[in-house]
Amino acid sequence: MQSYDVIVIGGGMAGVSIAAELAADRRILLVDMEATLAYHTTGRSAAMFLESYGGPAIRALTTASRTYLVREGMLTPLPMLHTARVGRGAAIEQLYRDVRVLVPEVELLDAEQVVARQPLLRPGATELALLEPGAMEIDVHALHQAYLRSLRAKGGEVATSARVRAAHRRDGLWHVTLSDDREVRSGHVVDAAGAWADAVARVFDAAPVGLRALRRTAFMVDAPRGFGAPMIADIDDAFYVKPDAGRLLCSPADETPQEPTDARPDEVEIARAIDVINEVTTLNVRHVRASWAGLRNFVADRTPVVGADPAVEGFFWYAAQGGYGIQTAPALARTGAALLRAEPVPTDVAERGLIAAQLAPDRPGLRVPPENVAQ
Repeated sequence: MQSYDVIVIGGGMAGVSIAAELAADRRILLVDMEATLAYHTTGRSAAMFLESYGGPAIRALTTASRTYLVREGMLTPLPMLHTARVGRGAAIEQLYRDVRVLVPEVELLDAEQVVARQPLLRPGATELALLEPGAMEIDVHALHQAYLRSLRAKGGEVATSARVRAAHRRDGLWHVTLSDDREVRSGHVVDAAGAWADAVARVFDAAPVGLRALRRTAFMVDAPRGFGAPMIADIDDAFYVKPDAGRLLCSPADETPQEPTDARPDEVEIARAIDVINEVTTLNVRHVRASWAGLRNFVADRTPVVGADPAVEGFFWYAAQGGYGIQTAPALARTGAALLRAEPVPTDVAERGLIAAQLAPDRPGLRVPPENVAQ
């Protein structure tokens, strides 16, 4: 039987990033049920670095991740326009008030200014917009591979096609049986299994945190000649349109609850998004070149769950990163590793207002029954 200090379950961005951080002073085994790491959400992400995105905890983690992402060359400038259709300008004004403390460079644009900034927007269709000039596109594959290389360079091991079949705690250690009948043991287990995090928790007799897997559909269309930045995103999450390798990556920004699975695109949502995109822009989309889907995983308050389970010794949550897991990965991995070591939240993250209680798996209101969670 092989022994490790920590077994990390899940080989997407969440798993490889915290595993790489912990490998600095722990012997790590990373296990993933698929034959290829990052097969599900991470491998299908069109990630942006948006400091205006998400609630206070997410914005703190995002802004604290910028230094690493810039230093490692993972970002390419791609300004973002958050747009509001007629009658929804107040939502943009509220977003501006919420984010300008941490992101002071954001700008409000009126109906004429927004069309001048992005000529693809149909005149009169947008009431107000917020421009985030410092938004960036993230090289998701390069970031995932950088963490994987770091993990291996520090002596970490990786096992693929290795689903966790059984686990029990004995003499202060987890004894974990994998799908190939191999048994391994460790003092700690980190649940970074994405959409499957609650299912993994049950194997370790930990109470689920109420994770909800929400399908997000994406599709590619042809771009008109001369199209460029900024990216366009509707404030009410009706759609987004993003330049991508000479074409346009579009999405209905759907969040359809479903069981964890290999997600497939929703043709009805694609048709709905095309209708809205054609209403707000002059793109006149008629043909879809390709489509796919991934799962975004949230709990009731849409904030990650990071910390030791209060009732199960040696079981550590690292889940529910939703649509923020790529842009927050550097700061969240450092934070998660610190909490597993029983250390304080890293100083640069704490200075932005984040406290461990905001992420804790026993925080109030976390396990809200699914029927009481807004769709």
